[in-house]
Amino acid sequence: MQRFTSTAQALPLPNSPPSLANLLLDWYDRSHRVLPWRITPPMAKAGKRPDPYHIWLSEVMLQQTTVQAVKAYFAKFLDLWPTVGDLAAAETEDVMKAWAGLGYYARARNLKKCAEAVASLHGGRFPETEEGLKALPGIGDYTAAAIAAIAFNRQSAVLDGNVERVISRLYRVETPVPAARPDMRRLVAAITPADRPGDFAQAMMDLGATICTPRRPVCALCPINADCRAFKAGDPERFPVKLAKKAKPVRYGTAYVATDAAGAVYLCKRGDKGLLGGMTEVPGTDWTADAQATPTPPFATQTVPVWRDCGGIVHVFTHFELRLAVRHAEVARDAITANGWWEPRATLAAQALPTVMKKVIEKALPGSFAKAS
Repeated sequence: MQRFTSTAQALPLPNSPPSLANLLLDWYDRSHRVLPWRITPPMAKAGKRPDPYHIWLSEVMLQQTTVQAVKAYFAKFLDLWPTVGDLAAAETEDVMKAWAGLGYYARARNLKKCAEAVASLHGGRFPETEEGLKALPGIGDYTAAAIAAIAFNRQSAVLDGNVERVISRLYRVETPVPAARPDMRRLVAAITPADRPGDFAQAMMDLGATICTPRRPVCALCPINADCRAFKAGDPERFPVKLAKKAKPVRYGTAYVATDAAGAVYLCKRGDKGLLGGMTEVPGTDWTADAQATPTPPFATQTVPVWRDCGGIVHVFTHFELRLAVRHAEVARDAITANGWWEPRATLAAQALPTVMKKVIEKALPGSFAKAS
């Protein structure tokens, strides 16, 4: 079995790069996905060009998130802020509210910072090079390459999860990810054409999303199956090779849902830094590894006769699993002196509540987000 080595030149493609690119582009012309932020080949022939703001916004939203989940958020953001200048001028709290539920909230904070940088430092125009794009907040190697290729027709090597799967099977890359990614990027660069590099990148993404899928890939329909080593070996699902996942650590805590006599919910804001920074929450304990820790309610016990046990919720973050016990009580407004506010039940869905906090409130007060869903 030939192992993947540290240089792209040591592992030449079975077919020539131009032939592979042509095969993929011909397939893309016939089989491309229609996405709200995409300029499809028929649209390009009619003279339409990609909007860098749309490409950047969609790429940031798509990080660790499915296309289906992003579509509604993309439409919402364009409705609220049609240009990058509009987004730069928006209130951060409004951006966080619009992002709520999409997850990975550092993306939203960086989105706002990036918009401000583009507006103030670049006159509202995105830089056209990978280097210029990577100097902006929240834009890394992949996002910079994707924007440069798709929005500005630069010959950039775009490597996302879908492309990674395609290239690893094409070569039967034996080195596990993430260690193989730098070499995979060089391999992608070797086959990226100077003509239509953005369409080529999107063709690779579509191939991974629709045919070269993680399980049960439809290899018989793949336009480059004649050159795919994993297909020829009969083991495409083995790639990309991944190291065994470590079990996620578990953290525990207690969340307290306080309502007033009218049913309004007491909310507060998390600090701007750290996990869920800048988002809205209900009061609660720290999240720790101690499952037996005795929780301390956030308000003086003499003002809250009983905290009702509502059960618990489980929420999985990237690096740990969170298990929260949920408590509920009716609390007099004047019993709380903390820096928070009372939010009517009818407007809870409009707040910058992350999914974990929506789960908490729904556990204590079923039906709170029925209209939102």
